[in-house]
Amino acid sequence: MITSNSHRHIAHFDLDSFFVSVARLDNSDLLNKPILIGGSSDRGVVAACSYEARKFGVHSAMPMKLAMRLCPEARIVKGDYDSYSKYSRVVTEIIKGEVPVLEKASIDEFYMDLTGMDKFFGCSRFTLELKQKVMKETGLPISYALASNKLISKVGTNEAKPDGQIDIGFGMERAYLAPLKIDKMPGIGAKTSTLLRQMGVETIRILSEIPLPMMESKFGKSGIELSRKAKGIDTSPVIPYSEQKSIGKEETFGNDTIDVHYLHSELVRMVENVVYQLRSQRKLCGCVTVKLRYSNFDTYTRQAAIPYTASDNDILQAAKDLFRKLYDKRLLVRLLGVRVSDLVYGQQQINLFTDTDESVRLYQAMDHIRTRFGENMVFRGTADHLRSPKYQHVR
Repeated sequence: MITSNSHRHIAHFDLDSFFVSVARLDNSDLLNKPILIGGSSDRGVVAACSYEARKFGVHSAMPMKLAMRLCPEARIVKGDYDSYSKYSRVVTEIIKGEVPVLEKASIDEFYMDLTGMDKFFGCSRFTLELKQKVMKETGLPISYALASNKLISKVGTNEAKPDGQIDIGFGMERAYLAPLKIDKMPGIGAKTSTLLRQMGVETIRILSEIPLPMMESKFGKSGIELSRKAKGIDTSPVIPYSEQKSIGKEETFGNDTIDVHYLHSELVRMVENVVYQLRSQRKLCGCVTVKLRYSNFDTYTRQAAIPYTASDNDILQAAKDLFRKLYDKRLLVRLLGVRVSDLVYGQQQINLFTDTDESVRLYQAMDHIRTRFGENMVFRGTADHLRSPKYQHVR
């Protein structure tokens, strides 16, 4: 168990304005111009924006119409799923080949534990050379911070952006955080920020000086953790991103079937179950696998790499395509399964390019119902397959 920061060297790398940077690789005319990534319709949402656009007050998740009013000279670029996933994988492979422990925190950010490497390479030199290697081999700008824990390295990277780097030595954690506004602290959302400001707390220094009993009475258990963070204390480990390889669901039917409508309905139900788990764990997947076992026990699987996502629609479409390639209408089906793999931490944000506001709210509402009342309490109409007793599953 980690009890102190004294022997740790934790780096956090974050690709600068990743979606915009990828778009600029494909079109050099976009360099140094305000760019908005997302849908151009009246209900479109900004998935990402360039630093030039941010100067006008534009930010991600903002309605596109409002963003264009704030920055009328901005160019709207449609999101490119395939390119983002491709470049994310390329950067991951570069970093993975250089560091002992890598955590892929999202499609465009990485933590790495370099503890012990200081004896051989010097962590400061190593991280700088790794940054240069990523930029040389991909053309993508990337920033990083090297510190004694994940919290400080995350905050440091955000402050170093764009195209920057910073080393924060052991023992300097609290002093580094002190002058920063409370909004810079990971874990402080809008509600907590408002309450803290009502208390007169504007900087992390003031937050760190609030007595622990007061923090606990105001914020409960999260107040204790917030107080620790304000002092620069964080013992959370770097977790290898491949630790959980997949999330899956499969069913063996009580009676073998060639009822394609039923099989499609089961496929929808399984995908929704798997994707709910994916979003509950705040992960995205980059690969979908479908499995079929026929009545003669012959078993077949097919898989497809997809852009990182946690969208029902995207994963279901991939699963349906795989099912069509696998399914032999002449044979009875005994088992059907769906699995997602190549998992990374990250919020479902890429589909802001195509999802409407209504569909995003629908995902959230369905997830809320499942969390409160159970995973099988709500599903799509096509998954309400009027399940016949003859298809009751066996374990």
